[in-house]
Amino acid sequence: MKTHEAHLGGLRTLALAFSMPLLTLAAGAAQAQAWPSKPVTLVVPFPAGGTTDVLARALAEKLQPALGQTVIVESKPGAGATLGADHVAKSKADGYTLLVGAVHHTIATSVYRKLPYDFQKDLAPITVIAQVPNVLVVNASTPAKSVAELVTMLKAKPGQYTYGSNGNGTAQHLIGTHFQNLTGAELVHVPYKGSGPLATDLLGGQITMSFDTVTPVLPHIKAGKLRPLAVTTARRSAALPDVPTLEEAGLKGFDIGTWFGVLAPAGTPKEVVTRLNTEMVKVIQSPEFRQRMAEIGAEPIGNSADEMARQVREQTEKFARLVRDAKVVID
Repeated sequence: MKTHEAHLGGLRTLALAFSMPLLTLAAGAAQAQAWPSKPVTLVVPFPAGGTTDVLARALAEKLQPALGQTVIVESKPGAGATLGADHVAKSKADGYTLLVGAVHHTIATSVYRKLPYDFQKDLAPITVIAQVPNVLVVNASTPAKSVAELVTMLKAKPGQYTYGSNGNGTAQHLIGTHFQNLTGAELVHVPYKGSGPLATDLLGGQITMSFDTVTPVLPHIKAGKLRPLAVTTARRSAALPDVPTLEEAGLKGFDIGTWFGVLAPAGTPKEVVTRLNTEMVKVIQSPEFRQRMAEIGAEPIGNSADEMARQVREQTEKFARLVRDAKVVID
């Protein structure tokens, strides 16, 4: 009898051991199916009107029906986009608060002496939305019609001309510093909280030039209010095919663009990250979204979470070298 009971007990233990992985998988599947049960927020670390905001809203519009929930775009600007990143890094890892991050965050890692978060450890990549070239633009009233003419103008009056950026430690800041190092021009850096106020001052003549992304300045270029002199990437922009690259203008090896992607707090369930990646990539690769990106001068990407993570690592290392060479440090 005891032998029979022991045999039954052993069978029950064995059955339980086999069933545990199945129960774990079922629980994970149930969690993935249950998510999302409330609105999802995309945190934009810049003011409304800039490229990050435009991309976030375009993604949110198409993501809502796919998730069956409202997708809210919330601006949290400041400190070169690090305030918004810190907010998301410290948010609950449940997939309801996400960051629309950018290349600026890989630069900030080296530019700031101390950050309240670790971009690679505290945030989990989901996918890159798009890559957008930066463009050197001046007010249409500026005499310079080319990069060579601009450099001559700048060097004639060292320290008397200005360039705007989206904040200390952003791509525009680093591009401006790199531009000065390669040309020998001496400029004054004027940081803004985002592209909106930057464009206002550039149009009003309060600053001389900027290296903003194509998206926010494209309407002003088409209206003839701003003059593009060169793009900062190795390839020309499809939105500005007649505008040369800075390398073509004589600045060898100049290749800095801006990517924008979505990240979740580290520790977000893998099933949720996978669902987000799947739905976002579908949106990004759809004809409607691709057409919208073409209109604003952006190149849609839509890669895997692992591919985005690798891109973040590689660019963090690349910009660390540029930051050291440019000696850009912020306390």
